[in-house]
Amino acid sequence: MSDESVLEEWVSQARSSFEATLSPAELENAKALYLGKSGRLTELMKGLSALSVEEKKSRGAAINQAKQAIEQALLERRQALAQAELDAQLRAEALDVSLPGRQRASGGGLHPVSLTLERIEAIFGSMGFDVAQGPEIETDWFNFTALNTPEDHPARSMHDTFYVEGGSEQAPNLLRTHTSPMQIRYAVQHVKKHRALLERGALMPEIRVIAPGRTYRVDSDATHSPMFHQCEGLWIGENVSFKDLKVVFTDFCRTFFESHDLVLRFRPSFFPFTEPSAEIDIQFSSGPLAGRWLEVAGSGQVHPNVVRNMGLDPERYIGFAFGMGPDRLTMLRYGVNDLRMFFDGDLRFLSQFR
Repeated sequence: MSDESVLEEWVSQARSSFEATLSPAELENAKALYLGKSGRLTELMKGLSALSVEEKKSRGAAINQAKQAIEQALLERRQALAQAELDAQLRAEALDVSLPGRQRASGGGLHPVSLTLERIEAIFGSMGFDVAQGPEIETDWFNFTALNTPEDHPARSMHDTFYVEGGSEQAPNLLRTHTSPMQIRYAVQHVKKHRALLERGALMPEIRVIAPGRTYRVDSDATHSPMFHQCEGLWIGENVSFKDLKVVFTDFCRTFFESHDLVLRFRPSFFPFTEPSAEIDIQFSSGPLAGRWLEVAGSGQVHPNVVRNMGLDPERYIGFAFGMGPDRLTMLRYGVNDLRMFFDGDLRFLSQFR
């Protein structure tokens, strides 16, 4: 058999063996028989060196022609196997376009903390309290000094408070650490509004206000967040006592948690802006938290220095203030045990409150 006949036979065999393969791996094995390092055509190419120049030209051309035919058959089979794999994948992942689409949830809902804030505002609104909103970037005077906070108080340090650009070294700006500055701002505006009455010695209308909003401290764990919510309350008048504080806050807690069996405890404490001061604990009579005392707020009679900074005479005007965390109240009301869930944005969690 001539060399040309042998090459034609090999091309025919190569096409047949390529067509018989069912996977890219099998195809590469079949290719090695003809085009591998020890393949048939490779061995023929190695033998050209022993031939004369004329024989090299004629035989080399025939070998190259056979090689090109085998490579073309190899390429076509590769493309066919790739197409077959794609077709199989499309069949396995086929979509029935005639099926109805997935419907989105019908509208959004309020965040659980927003629900709590609305509830707080509604309850205190029914008691005659206004709602005050103010800046989250505060001055040192409103955030600390006006609230009788000493210069060496730990809250003023860099590791407790976020200080921001602006202000001066003596009066820096900061992200408010509580919403108590709004008590001062609201009271100062209230005093200005009724300045004429005060100058005549007449009694000024009482100050009743709550200040809910975002606050910031350098703290982060399962029960603390660098950004969190607070709601401060203030009631200033001619004869507002600690007894009024107990009645108001007890009524609020029992209404908020819808439980008249709720027990409150006022535990002596210290805050620079109130004197005397008390931590407020609550105790549930039923449920998973039954019998446990849980701290929910700080409170007390407004310190005379704070009353003066409002522009009022502490000998005539007296009152109480309190501060509570809506985030903690939300956790207690809905049974959430990790504060960070409120800020993760997980729709599986948030959709429960829609």
